[in-house]
Amino acid sequence: MSGHLRHAGAALDRSPHGAHRRSVPSQPELAPGPAAALEAFLEHLELERGRSAHTVRAYRGDLVGLLEGLHGLEGLDLARLRRWLAAGHEAGLGRATLARRAAAARSFTAWAHRTGRMAVDPGARLVSPRPRRALPAVPTAEQAGAVLDAAGSGAAEEHPVALRDLLVLELLYATGVRVAELCGLDLDDVDPSRRALRVVGKGNRERTVVYGVPASDALRRWLAAGRPVLARPGSPPALLLGARGGRLDPRVARHAVHQALAAVPGAPDVGPHGLRHAAATHMLERGADLRYVQELLGHAKLATTQLYTQVTVERLKVVHEQAHPRA
Repeated sequence: MSGHLRHAGAALDRSPHGAHRRSVPSQPELAPGPAAALEAFLEHLELERGRSAHTVRAYRGDLVGLLEGLHGLEGLDLARLRRWLAAGHEAGLGRATLARRAAAARSFTAWAHRTGRMAVDPGARLVSPRPRRALPAVPTAEQAGAVLDAAGSGAAEEHPVALRDLLVLELLYATGVRVAELCGLDLDDVDPSRRALRVVGKGNRERTVVYGVPASDALRRWLAAGRPVLARPGSPPALLLGARGGRLDPRVARHAVHQALAAVPGAPDVGPHGLRHAAATHMLERGADLRYVQELLGHAKLATTQLYTQVTVERLKVVHEQAHPRA
């Protein structure tokens, strides 16, 4: 599965010769000691703990602000941590952002103490507000079916991009995978005989997900009449290809999902993650075991999956209030 790891570092920084190099906002200069410690910590996150490039970028942004003005880590005490979070609160940062900052600080100070860079771990005593876990908006099962039916009609003429976008929608809804996980799939990650995908998710955790007959049909059509048209001599072994023969960019997949949802009146414009939410919600509504849904989505903690039970309860309340004689 090493092929999935090839993308991890690319999102952090691209070669000066690569296309579409993102501009990085200027950040405060840190003193040599804290700067070296921060770089070593971020390397630890990426290489040893397998954190995603997105998480590493977020931690960098948070910790640069925390370490700014320090000449050494000995000045990083509990009072400074509390002042830093208080300043964020006064600046209007949300609970989720403050909780993420506190988690970044605790992780950094614990690592610094463990590696002998700090005599004590001040972050162990840092308390942060718990983020409110908002219920995700999801399309109903009927709306999801209408989206997929519309995409199927669009692919009726066997245009390769339409076939690919149909497969993107079918697999996102059938398996609940993340869009980055889907775009990271290679051909040898697919087992058509078992209708299964081998997926590498957050923390490089590998799992197997299964899909149904409609997604299997979309896959067969894509492999027969779509992918061979878009493939070039130098194309990677990716399952999904872009119009120029390279690996499909998640941004292109997101655009396809937004377009498909916009074609169905009343469907919320939630993007690929909304289809992931919908897959979990609809399975739980139909009696799927919570542990199975946890495995399907690749959640490390069951508490994350339990969020979807709140969605189904809210829907049950609406139905009850509308239909029950004593609601």
